[in-house]
Amino acid sequence: MGNYFKANPDDRSDNVEKLQEMVQNTIGNMHDAEEACEFGNEQDKANIEAKNQRRLNSIAAMRNEIQEEANYQGE
Repeated sequence: MGNYFKANPDDRSDNVEKLQEMVQNTIGNMHDAEEACEFGNEQDKANIEAKNQRRLNSIAAMRNEIQEEANYQGE
């Protein structure tokens, strides 16, 4: 009965850095996919284009979150 889970404290001090790294990794993945696209068939190319569009959407969301986090830390 004494096995309660203790929540970790909310440490947001490095969120901006983590998000920026995620953006850079996603951009790198997009470039890698574009290079691979050269060797794929039409279906592969269509799949890569769709996935890269989703990546662009994710990057936009991460950049918004970076801005929000930077504003929060600046308060």
